[in-house]
Amino acid sequence: MSRDSLVWETLDRGVAYSCPGFDVVNESVRLPDGTETEFDYLSEPESVCIVPFTPDGDVVCIEEWRQAVDRVNRGLPVGGTEPEDDDLEAAARRELAEETGHEADRLEALVTVEPANGTADSRTHFFVARDCRPTTEQQLDHNESIRVTTIGLEELTDAIGTGDIADGRTVLAISYYRLFGE
Repeated sequence: MSRDSLVWETLDRGVAYSCPGFDVVNESVRLPDGTETEFDYLSEPESVCIVPFTPDGDVVCIEEWRQAVDRVNRGLPVGGTEPEDDDLEAAARRELAEETGHEADRLEALVTVEPANGTADSRTHFFVARDCRPTTEQQLDHNESIRVTTIGLEELTDAIGTGDIADGRTVLAISYYRLFGE
């Protein structure tokens, strides 16, 4: 079997920086033309994003402070997988409960994407959660500031269309859901 002419050869790999939640990986690589150079990327655990619908058809959203963009972000519950999660659905159920205090009667896989594969090895698994009800208190991480809200699907879609909601995972989840999941 011949090797694809676009493939880079990894010569060496190390973690340049590590912090809770992600690492910055540095690789020495050889490009297809023989040039040797460095490539850095963000490495993080797989994550889940949930589109949670109430029994009335509204979407459970969160408002959360996002330090990187210096504003409150409106969007969907999202979080990283953890070693104790049995599977991706368990991770989605855990994140939904932790961030919103809601539980879903059922979950459906929507899509899996690599949202920034030019700069990160991230994979996000999207789920639709049906018949979500508040059943518990939020269990926020020490660095999370989250307010729970509900919004109609049309209003949420309109907010994406006008740019009022700019969170990429929310935009992707709702767009994909509206195109292929309804």
